[in-house]
Amino acid sequence: MTQLKTLFALLSMSLSVAVIAKPMPQEQSLLIDNFDNQQQTSVGSDRLFISDAAAGGGTKSNYEIKDGVIHLAGDIAPPRGQPGWSSMVLPLAEMGKGYDASNFSGVRLTVKVNKGNFSLSANSTEVTNFDYHAAPIVVKADGNFHTIEIPFDSMKRAWSAQTTLNKKTINSLSIVAFGLQKSAFDFDIDEVSFY
Repeated sequence: MTQLKTLFALLSMSLSVAVIAKPMPQEQSLLIDNFDNQQQTSVGSDRLFISDAAAGGGTKSNYEIKDGVIHLAGDIAPPRGQPGWSSMVLPLAEMGKGYDASNFSGVRLTVKVNKGNFSLSANSTEVTNFDYHAAPIVVKADGNFHTIEIPFDSMKRAWSAQTTLNKKTINSLSIVAFGLQKSAFDFDIDEVSFY
């Protein structure tokens, strides 16, 4: 449990980097990123890539965007006594402000997993201890793309009291590769949206 707390704290602290996003319209579904742009998401914010290096880890990761698909791969090398991680953050609003996702039920991902462990978190401005609402990304590693839906109400906090995610306060989404020991990760994402 201590390792999970540390993992979420490290991931969350890394989200304190100031990011500015353009306001998004309210619709029945919302494309967050289809990776058609090398730097910005479909909602006009710069993607952010962070890892455990800030906490003494040795995780190495790289990404490549080609033909509307982002390929992320690397090697997890956790800091001593801590989990290792690499995260892609998709900002939805200016730092400290929430995007109102009340019209949506969850997050839809089109993903191909080759190897590794992954999770998705919805990072709320109301969460002050970095224990964001998260869910594992569970996809068969069969070399094919799969579209999955992760309902907001299935996302849980790791060590805090279980509270309902306030969908009006989501600042960003994070897709995180993680491991408790040295390991490799390799996956592709074609699209991320609210549904």
